[in-house]
Amino acid sequence: MERQALRADLLLLGAAVLWGTAFVAQRSAMQHIGPLTYNGVRFAIGGLALLPFVVIRARIAARRGTRRDRPKLRTYLVGGTAAGLVLLVAADLQQAGLVYTTAGKAGFITGLYAPLVPLLGLLGGQRTRRATWAGVGLAVVGLYFLSVSATFELNPGDALILACAAACAVQVLVIAWLAPRLDPLVLGLIQCSIVAGGSLLLAGCAEHVTLAGLRAAAWEIAYGGVCSVSIAFTLQIIGQRHAPPGHAALVMSLEAVFAALAGYLVLHETFGPREMLGAALMLSGTLVSQVRRLTRAPT
Repeated sequence: MERQALRADLLLLGAAVLWGTAFVAQRSAMQHIGPLTYNGVRFAIGGLALLPFVVIRARIAARRGTRRDRPKLRTYLVGGTAAGLVLLVAADLQQAGLVYTTAGKAGFITGLYAPLVPLLGLLGGQRTRRATWAGVGLAVVGLYFLSVSATFELNPGDALILACAAACAVQVLVIAWLAPRLDPLVLGLIQCSIVAGGSLLLAGCAEHVTLAGLRAAAWEIAYGGVCSVSIAFTLQIIGQRHAPPGHAALVMSLEAVFAALAGYLVLHETFGPREMLGAALMLSGTLVSQVRRLTRAPT
């Protein structure tokens, strides 16, 4: 059990690394193409990267006479579509927010989904401990210092990223229910297809797409599609098979640290004293809200 839990944590940590470093590519791409276009193309690439593996697994299952997945067709369609729609909202809000804010700030605000996961668990009748409420309080205060200026103005990008964090919390809970029941590659492919199709449809209505812009953002699209979509989301689904949603959210929220580090090293982004205090409080709130899980092995 401990080895299984450690494996799950390593997979989730891998996803956090890829998501955190991808903030640099996501922000850099906004110099050439719109946020909806970027998401549509990168999730399409992510889906195409998963497709060969899905086909190979299906052929292997057919040769072995495995038919366990056939009765689950409705679960795949309904569950995968639900997960994809939630991810569509989260990804597009995050990408739009990155037009107005830095990669480091976006990473930390997105990390708010860690304390939000157990809070949303209240809707399912789950008990919320005092440590969780304390963590949420710290995170909210930290968000204020990180995102709200001294004149009480909230950056529009920060507000969009905050809404993204709420959607991410819902997505973690949806994946927590689906991951033990469905093949991770098939579920990932359905998610990618929903996000790609929805984003491209919205981009066609709201953005001007040019071939020159796509070429200029080629490496950002490639990194985002292969690493932060096909690989990272597959790692998340596999990891959440053996990790409680609250614990999984804590590990994955470390993407904030990698986002800040990547933003500093690549984009030369810096935090002032006020932003550093906010980031420290948010990270502290995340850890405090999960202190009980940190002191015992996940079950």
